[in-house]
Amino acid sequence: MNFKKTILSTLLAAGILGASALTNLASAQDVKPLRIGAIVDMSGIYSAIGGPNMVNAVKMAVEDFGGKVLGRPIEVLSANYQNKVDITAARVREWYDRDDVKLVIESTDSASALAMQKLAREKKRLVIFAGSASSALTNAECSPYGVHYVYDTYAMAHGTGAAITKGGGNSWFFITADYAFGHALEKDTAEVVVANGGKVLGNVRAPLNSPDFSSYLLQAQASKAKIIGLANAGSDAQNSVRQASEFGIIKGGQQMATLLMFLSDIKGMGLSVAQGLMFTDGFYWDRTDETRAFSKRFGERNKGDMPTMVQAGAYSATMHYLKSVAAAGTDDADAVAAKMRELEINDFFATKGKIRVDGRMVHDMYLAEAKKPSESKGPWDLLKINAVIPGDQAFRPLSKSVCPLVKN
Repeated sequence: MNFKKTILSTLLAAGILGASALTNLASAQDVKPLRIGAIVDMSGIYSAIGGPNMVNAVKMAVEDFGGKVLGRPIEVLSANYQNKVDITAARVREWYDRDDVKLVIESTDSASALAMQKLAREKKRLVIFAGSASSALTNAECSPYGVHYVYDTYAMAHGTGAAITKGGGNSWFFITADYAFGHALEKDTAEVVVANGGKVLGNVRAPLNSPDFSSYLLQAQASKAKIIGLANAGSDAQNSVRQASEFGIIKGGQQMATLLMFLSDIKGMGLSVAQGLMFTDGFYWDRTDETRAFSKRFGERNKGDMPTMVQAGAYSATMHYLKSVAAAGTDDADAVAAKMRELEINDFFATKGKIRVDGRMVHDMYLAEAKKPSESKGPWDLLKINAVIPGDQAFRPLSKSVCPLVKN
């Protein structure tokens, strides 16, 4: 009798244990991943600025965080927006509605970013702007769900525009990308030029991805302006500078002001063409021990490339978001947004960085200059930092904001 009881007890225990194991397995399978969507230009004119390397930076941050948050695995989705607003809006809406993506981080153009801002507000989901530039994202078009992390047109205008105008470049002609970003950058820079005693002699607007800038450059040359302001970016900016050099415009005494330039642009042009170009940057890989350490790891997984400010900023922004989710104890957008604004950002990208009520992440910016070929000691030794622009001077003060979230 005792023997039978022992057998029965053993089988029963085994059955209970088996059921428990199955229950645990089912529970593990039921845990929903926290999904982040990275939308970038994979192969177009902005692909070197953000592109696949930005997606890798987001994945790198997820890995460094540990791959999980609140007991849930973290997944990164990615998409190519193809420089088209309709594709961007459709994909992001699909991510929010079908895939339950909690955060979208972008490296897109400003027109697409403004569409994403409206969509994120409608869906009450978070969006971080790492690559787009328009300062409207934290001004007239601000949202409690949007964070502008890396740079904006106000910062680029007040960094580069002010420095050049104060240095004697007091007459300007603009060659402007004909969409939201270019218009905003020209407007912000023109205001800085006039405020510092300069004048704007004219402008011309060029379609995105223009292969030939000769007619625009000839108009700029004919204006006799001391400064030709390039309110464009990516390969458009590179082509403008190359063709200006070919036409002898710079040798003729006019100066190019590259209002939005990236490390990848300087690399693409080469220092023989780019030398002496001044621009405002939010990150440089060779500035501190911390920036060098991050950039070394980044380069190891990206064919030796050093990160642009967009790619470095995307890593920092992703890490800050995940820390905020953990601190909030939830992925609820309102709770996480509040925690993101509460927590200070201190990493290789920013020191004492702070996200304001309008969504602007305030951090130091840098006035950079492309080195002469003779000054460079390696393939990525391309820039020198001439000045640090404190964050409270680099970005639009809240006292001048029209963001509805700001109570002046």
